[in-house]
Amino acid sequence: MTPPPGPQFDPNALFDHLLQLLELKNDAALSRLLEVEAPTISKIRHGKLKVSAGMLLRMHEVSQLSITELRRLMGDRRRSFRPGKKRRGGRGR
Repeated sequence: MTPPPGPQFDPNALFDHLLQLLELKNDAALSRLLEVEAPTISKIRHGKLKVSAGMLLRMHEVSQLSITELRRLMGDRRRSFRPGKKRRGGRGR
């Protein structure tokens, strides 16, 4: 499946915006505010981990930005989310 045209998905833009909006000095300060371990943000920035729904909700709580705006900031242009289909063998998503 080809990604939609337009800005590429990039959670770095989201983190950078949150740092500026919340007047934080660095990712370590952001991780404390989001109540996640500092390596989590680094892993997301380097594409080794995805932004989880829980983290997105926590970002919403601390920033008061809508989920739609948070998704837009990281380049996610999908209109809706659909739960993943269950996989055979009891390994549902």
